[in-house]
Amino acid sequence: MQYWGKLLGVVLGLMSGAGFWGVVLGLLIGHMVDRARATRSRGYFADQQTRQTVFFRTTFQVMGHLSKSKGRVTETDIQTANLFMQRLNLHGEQRTMAQQAFREGKESNFPLRERLRELRSVCFGRFDLIRMFLEIQLQVAFSDGVLHPNERQVLYVIAEELGISRVQFDQFLRMMEGGQQFGGGQQQGGYSHGGFRQPQGPTLADACKVLGVKEEDDATTIKRAYRKLMSEHHPDKLVAKGLPPEMMEMAKQKAQSIQAAYDLIKREKGFR
Repeated sequence: MQYWGKLLGVVLGLMSGAGFWGVVLGLLIGHMVDRARATRSRGYFADQQTRQTVFFRTTFQVMGHLSKSKGRVTETDIQTANLFMQRLNLHGEQRTMAQQAFREGKESNFPLRERLRELRSVCFGRFDLIRMFLEIQLQVAFSDGVLHPNERQVLYVIAEELGISRVQFDQFLRMMEGGQQFGGGQQQGGYSHGGFRQPQGPTLADACKVLGVKEEDDATTIKRAYRKLMSEHHPDKLVAKGLPPEMMEMAKQKAQSIQAAYDLIKREKGFR
């Protein structure tokens, strides 16, 4: 039971010398503190199974919601969802659960913000998981090569509810664009603001986008960014923090994409 905040608030109210209203104000502030602590505790102490279940279910629900945000779910959207399930090697009951969650997300009354807040709560203190979730949704949005305005708005809501700033979100967009050339996405041609771009080999600019660095950055800055990303996308660490085991392969692919981008930068800039 959470009551220490209220108790402390009452004590401070009495000590303030403000009389009855001081006690009332202290009680109200203490109540808010207790509620905040309770929310954080539920997320921090959520058991591993609960965290993995919520992550898995919310991933496919939001995928469905993103697909429907354009007005209707196209064959491309359905194919993207099926390919994603294949990448995760989902079969039987797991695949049925994923499909059901996808359908729930397509419903007009789907409580997007409520589901995202639940996810954020169970992932409290685990930004790596939050980041992975957003990256998955970005892949879904980019799957047809065109980022629809409605998809962008949904992505903004996702970022907002998960505590990701607009600056961080825009950086993730750039990293996703660069990652297309390193197998970090689901489409072959990559994404540009005008739609598809012709397949080509990855460039230094693409590699720098993946690592979130500038072409003119020095070796020390680039190495620091690389090590940070590799640590954040380490499959075993992500699973230990609550990533569903079925999604470990996706984390491995992301780590390989980061490694390939770093190797290209080293070759182009001539450092070891």
